[in-house]
Amino acid sequence: MLRIIDARTGQPVVAAPARRGLTRVEAHAPGSDVSALRVLLVADVLVRALELGGTPVWTLLTGGRRQAELRAAATALGIRPFEEGRDLAAGLGEAQIVHVAGDSGVLPEGGVVVGVAPVIRDAGAGAAPDPLADPAVLRLALLAARRDTPVRIDADALDRAGRTLARWRRAVAHWARQPSRPVPEEVRGRLRAAWEDNLDVTEVLNVLDRVADAADLPDGARFEAYAHADRLLGLDLVRDLGSAA
Repeated sequence: MLRIIDARTGQPVVAAPARRGLTRVEAHAPGSDVSALRVLLVADVLVRALELGGTPVWTLLTGGRRQAELRAAATALGIRPFEEGRDLAAGLGEAQIVHVAGDSGVLPEGGVVVGVAPVIRDAGAGAAPDPLADPAVLRLALLAARRDTPVRIDADALDRAGRTLARWRRAVAHWARQPSRPVPEEVRGRLRAAWEDNLDVTEVLNVLDRVADAADLPDGARFEAYAHADRLLGLDLVRDLGSAA
């Protein structure tokens, strides 16, 4: 059962209290910078986690400036489309409302609030790379930090994420050449326990590192574990299937 720390109270709450009841996930991103993009990414991962648990979700985006630009960047990052946040009061009889909002100092009213810390970028001219040059790398760089902690996106962060993503994709393509094996229940349980504990994506990534290094796991099981986790992460880890030497 997915539990989220409510930024308003600091207490954990159940993200979907009614079994299979509709949950509205509303992303509040008034700008179009990388911090706004991080808000949408957290909302996207939250939606994926809810859907993996069998919860139907209605997604909305509220904001103001440069929404077309933000939506284009979100699409590049593999974030699924959000509807425009109009006539919200009408609702659809949802059982829960979860707001995903940045650090603006003003919390949305009602429901549960998931807080997202800002992205810090180097201010020096020419020092910061274009974060959308490789959207999948940016997605991993943002996922690698706790969402309630400011994250610095610079050349080093993108380089680390790029090397990790390339290594994982090579490994997945290699493992796919072996017969498929079920995801071990212990691994499946650790993955689910991580994302259901306040959407702890950093621990999901740690579990994947341990799966890659576990000597007792057959390659087919490693492949299925990474493919299963990628339903949450959205990193297209199976992209290079068929390319392994």
